[in-house]
Amino acid sequence: MPTMEIAKPQSGELPQVKGPEMNDRDRVNDILSMQKYLTTGFNTGLSEVQNPQLRKSVASILTAQQEAQWELFNLMFEKGWYKMKAADKQEISQAKQQFSGYSSQFPSFS
Repeated sequence: MPTMEIAKPQSGELPQVKGPEMNDRDRVNDILSMQKYLTTGFNTGLSEVQNPQLRKSVASILTAQQEAQWELFNLMFEKGWYKMKAADKQEISQAKQQFSGYSSQFPSFS
């Protein structure tokens, strides 16, 4: 069975042969990578901050970073610059089976 991709047609804005210079896709991809890094850092900081006012500020910044990250991802997806592999039923079933046993390792909060 062929691998199915989830993607939109790529816009005609990119050169057919990629040279060493950065194009729009490279720049947006670089910024998206930075946003992912920032989001991870703010998420870790949020879980470790003690001061309630600082926690509220960090949470607000994290929310803004997450929104910026999604907007960049969506821009790349809309331009056909971000492709994802669609999981088939067998892959979904395998992942479900693999992770279904993990719930017994978590503490119950009932």
